[in-house]
Amino acid sequence: MLERHRVRRLRAGLVALTAAGGLLLTGCSGSDDGGHGYSSDNSNKSGGYAPGPAPAPAPDEQWGEDTGEQRGDTSREFAPSPDYLSTFALDVDTASYGYARRTLAEGNTPDPSTIRPEEFVNSFRQDYRRPDGDGFSVTVDGARTAGPDSGDWSLVRVGLATRPQENESERQPAALTFVIDISGSMGEPGRLDLVQDALDVMTERLRDNDSVAIVTFSDEAETVLPMTRLGGHRDRVHDAVDALEPTDSTNLGAGVETGYATAVEGLREGATNRVVLLSDALANTGDTDADTILERIAGARREHGITLFGVGVGSDYGDALMERLADKGDGHTTYVSTEDAARTLFSEELPRTIDLTARDAKAQVAFDPETVAEFRLIGYDNRQVADEDFRDDSVDGGEVGPGHTVTALYAVRTRPGASGHLATATVRWLDPDTRTPHEESGDLEARALHDDLWTSPEGLRVAAVAAYFADALRQGDSRGHSQSDSRGALPGRPSLRQLADRAVELARLREDKDLHGLAEAIGAAARGYPD
Repeated sequence: MLERHRVRRLRAGLVALTAAGGLLLTGCSGSDDGGHGYSSDNSNKSGGYAPGPAPAPAPDEQWGEDTGEQRGDTSREFAPSPDYLSTFALDVDTASYGYARRTLAEGNTPDPSTIRPEEFVNSFRQDYRRPDGDGFSVTVDGARTAGPDSGDWSLVRVGLATRPQENESERQPAALTFVIDISGSMGEPGRLDLVQDALDVMTERLRDNDSVAIVTFSDEAETVLPMTRLGGHRDRVHDAVDALEPTDSTNLGAGVETGYATAVEGLREGATNRVVLLSDALANTGDTDADTILERIAGARREHGITLFGVGVGSDYGDALMERLADKGDGHTTYVSTEDAARTLFSEELPRTIDLTARDAKAQVAFDPETVAEFRLIGYDNRQVADEDFRDDSVDGGEVGPGHTVTALYAVRTRPGASGHLATATVRWLDPDTRTPHEESGDLEARALHDDLWTSPEGLRVAAVAAYFADALRQGDSRGHSQSDSRGALPGRPSLRQLADRAVELARLREDKDLHGLAEAIGAAARGYPD
């Protein structure tokens, strides 16, 4: 064990010296309030623009249908019709893509229920314009889908970006409580050993005035290290990490409850207080329901603003439970399957994105009924917010940190010969310190839609490939479809083999290893699904 400890120390020092910036680990949550991300009830269109929101649609509705009725008002001044609003909490989860990629690499096909398209889209870098100050920039663009039968369908991209942190030393300190699964299933290679290596590296990367606590759980939970300032005490953290050994069953509920109790006990005013759960989420003892688990620690979440970040590991992974925990716990999830990915996450991305830029951030997109016949938000199924709650700051949104980007894609069918205003996207957020609300908006004109998706800007093509890939995995086949129906594939979706070629082209163009990984994953999927 001493030799393993020395090796880890050496690795930690080397990685700490070479670490570069990253843009992940900002807690986000969605709302449980019923909302909708698609047009559904067009009964108000003939009476002009009504300012109020539409009622929530039936659960099985996917697409809005155009009734063909015309507005009585011929004014071109745009005011949002309730049937043409889409509202959602910002989300930066990426676990769904990471887990799907591992599943495909092992020669298996992902369960369609684990595919969340927005997590595929948000797994890749976007070069949006950054705001000059705090808050968000808003970028809205789009392109016509390809194919002879694509009709009037387009993909519209809403991109939100925050300003990167200029100097990491200026961020407020962090108080991080790591809740580590040491159940028997974590003994398999690529689980607990991966977590230990990553935490050793992270311990060297954090600043002296940051604090760390460690809680472990199997059939019971235990605080093995109370909240400890790192300055002069890094050896205590290394020793606690190196002593971890897998044993017994998985009482995840006890681990989360004890983790929050430890975080509250070590709460630091003026610091970012966060619980980081590292587990395969295969709960088999005690509470196994996310709602029950989170309800027991609701006070710590609400009163102290402690967010939950879930890091998934393992080939067998409780994706649904981890995603639900993060959703209910004002946090988000990611998934790691390799030592390099884990070290990058903990040594680069976590330390550099601890601060918050925005709390309870939501987006609302208002489509113009004169130019848009129907639309659909791609993904964000668990992040939808009732339209009337967009400016209700008591309704949860997402927590977003410095230097982060959030992308939402819409499938939009425009009216024949549409011209003029197409959509307005607005993001609303609260200042993390004062809770003062702010808003920023961006517009898109119909004439600004690019004629061909596959000759549009690189970032839009990257988002499209990721979304189409997720859609294919959700549909469970490799075939592309030129035209969407109410329950079918996204409009203009190529085959998986064609998508793989698009990803290879983009990877070469950008010299991006993440896009090479996407191309490999799509290729593996193409081999796994029948034509």
